[in-house]
Amino acid sequence: MNETARSRISLLLLLLAGLLVSACSSETPPLEGASIGGPFTLTDQNGQKVSDTDFEGKYRLVYFGFSYCPDVCPVDLQSIGQGLGRLEKSKPATAAKVQPIFITVDPERDTPSVLKEYVAAFHPRLIGLTGTPEQIASVAKAYGVYYSRRGEENSKDYLMDHMRIALLFGPDGKPIAIVPHDKGAEGVSSELERWVT
Repeated sequence: MNETARSRISLLLLLLAGLLVSACSSETPPLEGASIGGPFTLTDQNGQKVSDTDFEGKYRLVYFGFSYCPDVCPVDLQSIGQGLGRLEKSKPATAAKVQPIFITVDPERDTPSVLKEYVAAFHPRLIGLTGTPEQIASVAKAYGVYYSRRGEENSKDYLMDHMRIALLFGPDGKPIAIVPHDKGAEGVSSELERWVT
């Protein structure tokens, strides 16, 4: 069994365990105790080094994708941005505790300047992070996110296969829940309101 298959199986087991825990008690975060997340140092859309410790004390809403994504990433990020926007209107103090973060799985094309323009389209506080291919591979592995390049090796016209998942982490960096971006802005807003205290 290769590393990618192991990562997928591990994440699925974590998610199933989280669902079982959440079925037993609505007060227990579904991903409590899951081994995902961890330290990183990447580069933001302004070209500044950013580490996980810069977000201490904030809830982190993390989504992995890429700016050249033709369909799913823009739809997912729109739901995330609009959901956070809804929360900002109904409960601004709660929303202010959430830091939305987009981590690219395509560091070759997603330079800071590309990310700067891209993330601005979805939410004014969305931070875009990139790095070396090795840094991105390490972060994706730690966060249980699968991705792979699809297309000819030397072509610049390629796509990235990747997991579509938005993960919520607490102010201490521990995983809390999967945010249902597939349920639109209302689903995102409701889930954030449920867990952000």
